Amino acid sequence: MSRLTELSGWTKLNVIGLVVTAAGMLVQISGGSDLYPSVTGPIVLLATAVLVALGPRWARWLGLGVPLVLGIGAMVAAIMTGEFIEQLTDASNAVILLGSWLHVIGLAAAIGGGVGALMDSRRVVPIEH
Repeated sequence: MSRLTELSGWTKLNVIGLVVTAAGMLVQISGGSDLYPSVTGPIVLLATAVLVALGPRWARWLGLGVPLVLGIGAMVAAIMTGEFIEQLTDASNAVILLGSWLHVIGLAAAIGGGVGALMDSRRVVPIEH
């Protein structure tokens, strides 16, 4: 059986969220967003997705940690500059608007899936006598 088919639903949600977040960031970059000067963020997200999907069980912690750090960074940037909030609400550049929403939805999915995967792995299975 393939390692990917053995993943829990939570872990799959985490991996999908990481990939969608990376795609959203790349769409924003292609639309001319100034928030991302390089493609480092998407590369880290995609590498994390691969590690969570194919790597050891401890990689689940990275699957939660990476989007949490990026999410906190996005919130701090939104509070300090307001530019990310503007990208989420300004329909004058549809590409950046789409990328921004993909970014937010992907982060929410990755964080939710990461929390669920960690909680699921800690579930105690009763032993019947």
